[in-house]
Amino acid sequence: MDHGDHGGHGGHEMPSMPTRRCSMNMLWNTQIEDTCIVFRSWHISSTTAFVFSCLIVVALGVLYEWLRRAQSNLDVKIAASLSAQGKGKGRSGEHTGTTVPLTARLTRAFLYGLTVFLSFFLMLVFMTYNAYLILAVVVGAAIGHFVFNPQMDVEGILAGSSASGKGMACH
Repeated sequence: MDHGDHGGHGGHEMPSMPTRRCSMNMLWNTQIEDTCIVFRSWHISSTTAFVFSCLIVVALGVLYEWLRRAQSNLDVKIAASLSAQGKGKGRSGEHTGTTVPLTARLTRAFLYGLTVFLSFFLMLVFMTYNAYLILAVVVGAAIGHFVFNPQMDVEGILAGSSASGKGMACH
């Protein structure tokens, strides 16, 4: 028995849903729907989802700045500990390189790895060329810098010995 014709019931097929695809723009754009952020699974299908995604990107920018501050604070803490132990100075009192204890090195490496990962991730968000997402990265970095960098080494900057630190760079 052949049911391939289904007795003339061929017109009862379900209408196919339009396929949503990630839009790949290599030019400046302000597209909202069908924008994918880094992963195909982070597919924006509504304005609400896009706004929420922008807020996540802002939070990632703030997190990046927090990680940079955490690295700096950890280095200060390690340096103070080594200095208190009398390590890090030569016979004539000049500063020398000191081997950092293993647990501190592992913590420093972990924070550094997270910072590098997040900086590259934000670079990929930036490379969507979406004006709103680019703005979200910049706003997150600015908020994070404002919150986590309230101090400045004025004497070091005036003496030319202290840079203000690299900005949000890929590496």
